[in-house]
Amino acid sequence: MPTVAELLVDALAEHGVTQVWGVVGDALNPVTDAIHHSDRVTWMGVRHEEAGAFAAGAQAQLTGRLGVCMGTVGPGSIHLLNGLYDAKKSHAPVLAICGQVPRPEIGSDFFQEVDNDVLFADVAVFTATVSSPEQLPALIERAGNAALQQRGVAVLTLPGDVGGMDLPKDTPVPRFVTDLPPVPPLAASVSAAAAAINQGRVTMLVGAGAREARAEVLAVADRLSAPMVVTLKGKEGLEHDNPFEVGQSGLLGNHASAVAFDGCDVLLMVGTDFPYKEFYPSGKVVVQVDALGEHIGRRHPVDHAVVGDARVSLQALLPLLEARTDTSLLDKARSSYESWRERQQHLTDPDYERKPVGLLRRKVENPDDRIRPELLASVVDRQAADDAVFTTDTGMATTWLARFVRMRGHRQLLGSFNLGSMANAMPQALGAQALDRDRQVVAFCGDGGLSMLLGDLITAVTHELPVKLVVFDNGSLGMVKLEMEQVGLAPYGTKLENPDFAAVAEAIGMRGIRVEDPHDVEEAVLQALTHPGPVLLDVLTNPDEIAIPPKPTLEQGWGFAIAKSKEFLESSE
Repeated sequence: MPTVAELLVDALAEHGVTQVWGVVGDALNPVTDAIHHSDRVTWMGVRHEEAGAFAAGAQAQLTGRLGVCMGTVGPGSIHLLNGLYDAKKSHAPVLAICGQVPRPEIGSDFFQEVDNDVLFADVAVFTATVSSPEQLPALIERAGNAALQQRGVAVLTLPGDVGGMDLPKDTPVPRFVTDLPPVPPLAASVSAAAAAINQGRVTMLVGAGAREARAEVLAVADRLSAPMVVTLKGKEGLEHDNPFEVGQSGLLGNHASAVAFDGCDVLLMVGTDFPYKEFYPSGKVVVQVDALGEHIGRRHPVDHAVVGDARVSLQALLPLLEARTDTSLLDKARSSYESWRERQQHLTDPDYERKPVGLLRRKVENPDDRIRPELLASVVDRQAADDAVFTTDTGMATTWLARFVRMRGHRQLLGSFNLGSMANAMPQALGAQALDRDRQVVAFCGDGGLSMLLGDLITAVTHELPVKLVVFDNGSLGMVKLEMEQVGLAPYGTKLENPDFAAVAEAIGMRGIRVEDPHDVEEAVLQALTHPGPVLLDVLTNPDEIAIPPKPTLEQGWGFAIAKSKEFLESSE
């Protein structure tokens, strides 16, 4: 007779789950034992449950299948929360299996007891505690289907005395519904949107919801001669070989996005929930296409809503759009974009500091002659595989990836782009690498993020995951430092006293490479990417590198000036 735990593992295996992430412990011992005896599912032990949740979320985003993580009673489950919140906000289908005290002790304030159904109520689309083995088959299906259909987190709690219980011999293995048919738009909405679009010059703002509609997005842009602002999450699938693309908006962006927004009459938003309201243009007619009606208008007022799948909606819209021969806005925005990219490339020259402009800039904001992060990101982009998976920590590491790594070929991109958590890049890379050990996985790690979950470097070694961890080691919480400087505050509490991360990596059995000279970056990146096992590349980068927003304000300029003055005065005391 199968046990509750064995049936659960069989259901996951039938769905295509190949790994379960977590830390072993008491209440879930029957589940880990079932995994141990399974020939289809592997236990991926981590040093911190948060890392396991991030890894499972990464797998869910890359495959569309359930990512699975586990946390045992109390603290073990609590540690999952941050990674699960990232999955929630990334719309990733994740199943968290959580332990609980034995049923007779529930509600008695027993050792380590927490109320999981209450604890996970906000993060999960489904929560349930199994109180009898007869409930299990139905609850497994409900949990899996909720996560898959609502693209969110489901939490199934197993009390310590339930997992090992027997089930009737003929109990069927639960199955999940994976079909997600595209939502078609209403014809009237499409017609109204087309009429509005035909009235003036158009700029497109395109996001991750349009990744699977690349051909349709490009066809609409071509028909309208429209410049296209691509969000960070839209880079994958939409950025490469795109003659209409003008980069990102927001702090990651460039002036070309402002040119495109300011010059249009109509803003056409497709598959994006871009959150930064201050970067939207004002006084424009706005058309928004999104599969989720609740997303429409929540960031910026919308005049015409089209609720539907991006590909299906654009297919319906395209025949109704009038072709535009005026390419002046597109040409102006593209010219601005190419000029900006050319200027950015100067910073990727290892000899930049020794040239006239570089010498002046070095004295102002790189007196210690640290490596420019732009150089590091550019070299990684050039040498990385065309099918690499990139992960990036929240903060300045994302800025350099956004600006210098092109999502060409079949590259994929993961990050904590909605939750904005620290410490996500390394564990997401572990999850991605576990899916395919032959595929190159490159993590852009901030030094603050990496050190937060530093113990899980050991996980890469233990499971022989050949991840490439590129550490932008600037000795500071760079984005927080920038935020403080923008409002005129001298950075406080942002400095990090870091170890030699490469030496730490070597101490645990991982290849470690440390770079302090810009002329060594090229060879070091090549060594890291071609090494057969896990590598940590520790690059000492400039902590004062400034990422200027597309339209810097006078207040921001004064803020930087005041902050730098305060820093100088404080360092002179």
